[in-house]
Amino acid sequence: MGSGDNRGAKRRNAREWAVDIGAFLFAACFLVLSTDQVVIEPGTSGTALALDQLRGGLACAALFLRRRRPVELAVVLLLLEPFSHFMAGPIMVALFTVAVRRPPRVTGYVAVLAFAPLPFVLAHRPDLDDPRTGSALTYFVLLAATVGWGLYVRSRRQLIASLRERADQAAADARREAREDVAREMHDVLAHRLSLLSVHAGALEFNPDAGRDQVARAAGVIRESAHQALQDLREIIGVLRAPETGDRPQPVLADLERLADESRRAGADVRLDLEVDGGLEAAPAVAGRTAYRIVQEGLTNARKHGSGSGAPVTVTVRGGAGRGLTVEVRNPAPSPGTGGSARVPGAGQGLIGLAERALLAGGTLEHGRVDGDFRLHAALPWPGTAPAAAPQAAPAPDATH
Repeated sequence: MGSGDNRGAKRRNAREWAVDIGAFLFAACFLVLSTDQVVIEPGTSGTALALDQLRGGLACAALFLRRRRPVELAVVLLLLEPFSHFMAGPIMVALFTVAVRRPPRVTGYVAVLAFAPLPFVLAHRPDLDDPRTGSALTYFVLLAATVGWGLYVRSRRQLIASLRERADQAAADARREAREDVAREMHDVLAHRLSLLSVHAGALEFNPDAGRDQVARAAGVIRESAHQALQDLREIIGVLRAPETGDRPQPVLADLERLADESRRAGADVRLDLEVDGGLEAAPAVAGRTAYRIVQEGLTNARKHGSGSGAPVTVTVRGGAGRGLTVEVRNPAPSPGTGGSARVPGAGQGLIGLAERALLAGGTLEHGRVDGDFRLHAALPWPGTAPAAAPQAAPAPDATH
C-alpha cells in the first residue's frame, strides 16, 4: 500500500494503479468481513444501516485520492468515524499512507487526532464484558499497528534509498579514481618518451651542421622513443577497452638501470647511486613501482627544465626492510627566468601526480630548490615499516616543475 511520493504531479503508472486498487480492495474486504462484528445500536433501522454501509463504501472509493491528499483524506475520515460504524478499513489505509509518505512529525499530528477519543473511552471505565468495549479497543490496536507498520516501511525505504545513493557515490568515486589513475599513467609514460623526442628534435633544429653520425644517432633515438610511446599508448588503451584482461605490466625498481640507459642515449648525464638491501629486486612491488615513476618524472623534468642537456642528474635510492625506501633525484636548477634548455612546455601536473602516487603508497614527497639544485625526494614504506623520515627541504617549490 503506497509507493514513492507522488503528489499528483504526474499520472499514475500501471504499478501505482495496481497498488491503489489493492488498497481499495483491502478496505472494502475489511468492511465486508467486519460487518458481522460491528456492534449496532439497538433500534437502528435497516435504512440507517444501509446508509451507514454506503458511507463506508464511499470512504473506500475516496482512497483513490490518497496519493494527492493523504493527510486531508485521513483527517476527514477520522472526523467522520464517530458517525459511521464502517470506517475502520479506509482509516487504516489512510493512516498507513500518511505514515509512509509524509514526515514523522505530520504522522504524529494525525495519530494524535486518531487516538484523541481513547482517553474519553478509558475515562468512562467501560465494562470489559461489553462488546462495544472490545470493539473500541480492537479499533485502536489496529490503528496503532497500522501507524507502526507505516513508519517501518518509510524507514526501510529511506534506508534502501540511502544505500543506493551510497552505492552510486561509490561507483562515481571509483570512476573518478580510475580516470585519475589513467591520467597519471599516461602522463608518466608519455611525458618521458615525448620529452626524449623533444630533446633530440631540438638538438637537430639548433645544430643544423651536425655530422651524419650525430643525425643518424638522434634519428634512431627519435624513432625508438616514438615507437615506445605508441606501444605504451596501445597498452594503456587496451587495458581501458578490456579491463578483464588485467592491468598492463608495471615497472619495478630493478628497471631503473634501463630507464637511466634510455636517458643516457638521449645525451643526459645520469648517475645512479643505488643501495638497497637484498638488491633492487627485493624492493616491495608498490614502493618499487612508485620509486620508478618518481625517478622517471625527475629525469623528464631535468630534460624539460634543467640547466642543460649535459648537466648531471644524480639518482639516489636507499632502503631495506625495517628502514623504508628513500628516493632522491637532483639536478642543477636553471637560472631564474629561464625555462631550461629543452624548452619543453610543462603544466605542473607531473609533480601533482607524483604526490598522489606517494600518498597512495603510504609515503611522502618533497620537492624544491636546495643549494642551487632542484631536488625531488620521496620516502616510501617497506612492508611492515613506517615511511622513512625525509630530510627537510626548502619550503618553496619550483613552479616550473
